[in-house]
Amino acid sequence: MADILTPKVLVVGGGPGGYVAAIRAGQLGLDTVLVDAERLGGTCLIRGCIPSKALIHVASLHAEMAEAARTPRFGIGLSAAPTLDFGATIAWKDGVVDRLSGGVAGLLRKAKVRVVAGHAVFSDAKTCSVATANGPVAIAAEHVILATGSLPVELPFLPFGGKIVSSTQALALSAVPEALVVVGAGYIGLELGIAYRKLGAQVTIVEMADRILPLYDAKLTDPVRRWLKAHDVAVHLGARAVGEEGEGLAIETADGARCVLPADRILVTVGRTPNVAGWGLEAMNLAMDGRFVRVDDRCATSTTNVWAIGDLVGEPMLAHKASAQGECVAEIIAGKTRRFAPLAIPAVCFTEPEIVSVGLSPHDVPAGTATIVGQFPFLANGRALSMDAGDDGGFVRVTARASDHRILGIQAVGAHISEFAGEFGTLIEMGAVLEDVAGIIHAHPTLCEAIHESALAALGHAIHV
Repeated sequence: MADILTPKVLVVGGGPGGYVAAIRAGQLGLDTVLVDAERLGGTCLIRGCIPSKALIHVASLHAEMAEAARTPRFGIGLSAAPTLDFGATIAWKDGVVDRLSGGVAGLLRKAKVRVVAGHAVFSDAKTCSVATANGPVAIAAEHVILATGSLPVELPFLPFGGKIVSSTQALALSAVPEALVVVGAGYIGLELGIAYRKLGAQVTIVEMADRILPLYDAKLTDPVRRWLKAHDVAVHLGARAVGEEGEGLAIETADGARCVLPADRILVTVGRTPNVAGWGLEAMNLAMDGRFVRVDDRCATSTTNVWAIGDLVGEPMLAHKASAQGECVAEIIAGKTRRFAPLAIPAVCFTEPEIVSVGLSPHDVPAGTATIVGQFPFLANGRALSMDAGDDGGFVRVTARASDHRILGIQAVGAHISEFAGEFGTLIEMGAVLEDVAGIIHAHPTLCEAIHESALAALGHAIHV
């Protein structure tokens, strides 16, 4: 007879939303079971955020050494170009993933969460059967947290397989492509495209919109656009992929012409879709919001004691949003009064250079709201210049309401500014005004002095520009 588990909380999905929800529930003393058919960590840890950043790190090191071999700088030169054992690169990347996935397993054990490895299929809203290596396991829970994540969008005329790869497959190639065509100029496509260009691939970008990173304003994306141009990355804007043809990808360009782009790999990064198929969603009687599961500000679905978090419930599809929602739901189940209502969720592009955005840009502010904007260039920041990061067009920009100087949004583009996301988010969540930032002493010499200077600029008295 199959085992029957009756936990207080059942979490389906072991990604950054699911495992955080399970750990927090366990910490709160709730009997918790987590079900996942794959390795713990989900898309972000196993085949997304973490492995891509590892690859980006290696690519940047390789590019710096290759440049030193071509043109010595700072008194550093190499007598030969660097060699690349890409198999060793992938092995190192996998080692990072293994270490973190194992860490998640340890944290779940510490929180006394039982992990059931297998695929769950629901027969009703609170009951599922899990196909495990040792046979089926039945689970009937009081509360269910759905954290099944998302999947790469597959184009019908460019199905994954052969030379056509998703972002997941692009992180596990056996060799650097000679010619890589990236379909989609969002953050995933550009992060991976730039990384492979640094590793020596000839990269071409195809994007239907009229600019790269269309969710960000042109001032933020211009430094990335200039990097692409300076490094011979061809970008076809307003262009449409047609399908695989001959030795490459056929596209229709903005002027209506048709051409074939040579490619031994075609990376399709046109978005992600919530993972709603194959686990019995139809048996759970959940209201939908388009392709997403509908939830309220507590992440509660239309079915009592069924909760949903992360990519399953809508944009932004970001790991840190899922984690925050998971923690929130676990505390609600434990009896705490919580709701998921962040003022802003940080968004980061690990492009060259990096982009970070929290809150509203000047173009997003509702009509009728008067604002003041302060911008400070890294060209005037000592730390940026001392690490050769002042000439890429980077800056920090703050937007505040004119009436009371309340900060509405902060953005930055430049080297290493992904680490600014925490301070940006803190300022907005704490309701900071420009004078608050102006009064904070930022250590010298650091890049984050530009945050201080941007607030001073908005107040009309920046010091270093």
